Amino acid sequence: MESPALFIAALALCFGALLVLFLVVLKPRYGSIPANRRRPDASYQGQSAMSRVSNTAVNAMGGVIGDSGGPYNAAVLYNAGVKMAPADFTVMVLVASFLAGTIVTLLTNLLLGILFAIATPFLARLVLSVLRDKRRGRFESQLTDTIQMLIGGLRVGHSVMRSIEAAAQEADAPTSEELSRVVTETRVGKDARQALDEVAERMDSEDFRWIGQAIQINREVGGDLAEVLEEVAGTIRERSEIKGQVRSLSAEGKMSAWILMAMPVGVALIIGIMNPGYMNVFFTHPIGIILFIASILMFVIGGFWMSRTVKIKF
Repeated sequence: MESPALFIAALALCFGALLVLFLVVLKPRYGSIPANRRRPDASYQGQSAMSRVSNTAVNAMGGVIGDSGGPYNAAVLYNAGVKMAPADFTVMVLVASFLAGTIVTLLTNLLLGILFAIATPFLARLVLSVLRDKRRGRFESQLTDTIQMLIGGLRVGHSVMRSIEAAAQEADAPTSEELSRVVTETRVGKDARQALDEVAERMDSEDFRWIGQAIQINREVGGDLAEVLEEVAGTIRERSEIKGQVRSLSAEGKMSAWILMAMPVGVALIIGIMNPGYMNVFFTHPIGIILFIASILMFVIGGFWMSRTVKIKF
């Protein structure tokens, strides 16, 4: 660095932001709570300065994003399995964006640092999408066992909702979370069919939608629901085998897509670290700016094209 003082100041800011990230945003969720904070007339005089700053930042962010929750709303976080409030997660993303921009600026140059700072919120949304897909995948893999638990509850004489409640207690997450939500929502007055349909929509599961339809038909016309679910379970098992074959055949294409998408970013980052001024032409010269914008557009179009190619619906 040309100025040691500037480098030291930037390094201190990085460590300060990192401290805020881990001690404020990622604070323990199940930490001990003092007795004075558990009382209705609790006083918050004992809070540390860091806690007051974090609460102020989170409250301010909550006022900015409002009830909608912004891009990281409660529905997005819930579907991804992230048990954080939208305001807390948004503050965490902003701190991470600041850290990414500062570190990349120190390692390369200011323009790349700004780009990485801008890209961090989009990367966070991408991570949430990956977590959501993984959660849906676990739900699908647990579906056969879920049906068997429902069938077992029905055959010992339990009602449909009692069988769902028992399955929620025995199943692993995320099935336990979704079935518990169904039970809770029906107890407060929501129609069982609507609650089951919403689970199928959140999990993007056509198989669970069949289960909800079978339960609704049984409620309307009667019959042996356990026998119907046995047939549904057989169909789901056959579909799962086909899905496994499709995933194995498309795995190579997905890996190739990830590598091709990561290579340009990785090469640009390595070149920026090895020779910080080498890529300035893409941000200072008119032809370089045009080429940079064209490369970004081609990058986005190519990524979308590859994602559609390896994503098979059936």
